[in-house]
Amino acid sequence: MTLTQLSAFVFVGRLGSVKAAARALGVSEPAISQALAALRLHMGDALVVRSGDRMVLTEGGRRLFPIASQMVSLGAEAEAAVRTVRADRLHLVASGAIAEFVASSLADVFGRRRAMETTCGEAAGEEIPLLLTSRVADVALGAKVTGDRLVSEPVLRCRLVAVGSPTGNRDTWLVDPSVEDPGSDASLLLRRLRVPESRVRVFPNQAAAWDAAATGTGVAPAVRHLVARHLTRGDLTVIDTPATPMDVHWYATTLEPANRSPLATRFLEFLGTPAATQLMHSPQAGVPRARFRPAVHVSIWSGDGVPGRSSRTA
Repeated sequence: MTLTQLSAFVFVGRLGSVKAAARALGVSEPAISQALAALRLHMGDALVVRSGDRMVLTEGGRRLFPIASQMVSLGAEAEAAVRTVRADRLHLVASGAIAEFVASSLADVFGRRRAMETTCGEAAGEEIPLLLTSRVADVALGAKVTGDRLVSEPVLRCRLVAVGSPTGNRDTWLVDPSVEDPGSDASLLLRRLRVPESRVRVFPNQAAAWDAAATGTGVAPAVRHLVARHLTRGDLTVIDTPATPMDVHWYATTLEPANRSPLATRFLEFLGTPAATQLMHSPQAGVPRARFRPAVHVSIWSGDGVPGRSSRTA
């Protein structure tokens, strides 16, 4: 039994699927399956089984889960203790518009200022508490997150609007995959407007949804300052709805001060600087989708040579 195997089990048990666990840890699905199979063999129990579209814990899995979670957390804390001495790497994850447009630039500027390595990746809202408490990530940017040992601090106030072409379709809503996250701004907006699922089309990212909206295909949610260039050029116009403009906040979430890394604290301080504020306000701050890199996971995954590890630097 290894920390790698326990980590795979904890992430599958918490997130409900091998795919979600692999995405959160930044490894391949076969790597998760292999680690889980080894733990099942060692324990003599299935631990997690499929029920509908989710993986659920067996009775043995329910008994193991809190112990495994604590062991994975202790393993991450052991690595964090060493990394605190080195203080040479920051793991940042983000969701929604922040992930698409500004997170990589924030990580890059912070890293260059400190001449250190930064890694940046995208995470769904439900993944963030586990990524932080397992110390896979040091800081998460996105919607407010609640959870034991976590602190969310607002870093920017924004306005969510609806945009479309001046004469385009108003019945169809064009959204990015963050709409699948119940806590995302897009999901909250559609619920407030009571938009039926039949009138929603999902695009790979927000930029693609805006491009489709500009052709008259439908209406897309957008943070106003991020879509400002399109509005100025006249590609898109703000569309009035009963729920917009909607005030939203971007939050930075970390472990509590006593448990977070010194670099996480310094990154929070950096987010309050004029330079960081400018990056968050500027639509040009992001990187092309092809250059976006997933989060790098902690080394508890690589201790026993399980294949599938990815390690990419923003």
